[in-house]
Amino acid sequence: MTLKVTINNLDKMKHLKNELTRFLMAYKFGLDEMNTKINILKEEFQYVHDYNPIEHVKSRLKSPDSIFLKAQRKDIDLSIESIRDNIKDIAGIRITCSFISDIYELATMLQKQKDITVVEVKDYIKNPKANGYKSLHLLLEIPVFLSDRVENVPVEVQIRTVAMDFWASLEHKIYYKFKKEVPNHLLAELKEAAGVVSHLDHKMENLNKEMDRYKELP
Repeated sequence: MTLKVTINNLDKMKHLKNELTRFLMAYKFGLDEMNTKINILKEEFQYVHDYNPIEHVKSRLKSPDSIFLKAQRKDIDLSIESIRDNIKDIAGIRITCSFISDIYELATMLQKQKDITVVEVKDYIKNPKANGYKSLHLLLEIPVFLSDRVENVPVEVQIRTVAMDFWASLEHKIYYKFKKEVPNHLLAELKEAAGVVSHLDHKMENLNKEMDRYKELP
């Protein structure tokens, strides 16, 4: 059902917004749980290996207004059940790593945790999007223990290198600036820049491996 903002449905939207605020509490707790796991891995790595694969972690929870807009774009019913079933990126975490190998190592560690269920994996590093976008996307479910029930909350985790993140940030700004109607020459420049980023990531990966080999020498 497409959302049409009229006098008749304003009360319904207000009621749904209040319900959605309570509904989002579980997603906030799920986000907190996932952030705790990531921080533990980060500190353990630093302590055991004297190396931290994680450069930055950023998390976000979609606002009720943002969820309404996405529901409208997806043309889904405005109900809690429909939102739960059809919108899976309400809670999101973005992790930036130094090297591509760090991305896959961190992803493996998260997926191996016994209380995490892997719902979906989208590898845009091995299979980039047509515009050059690269990142590893994991849709993970984590249990949240509330006073009266256990709720499995989906959290989208995006893991990318610093270079990939810089490219994605610029691409987002360009699309926002031109309201998604980006001139062809800029799209071509973005695609070329994606190639440069990919080359840089592989160059840095090789340099890091070379450095590790020197560390192993007697």
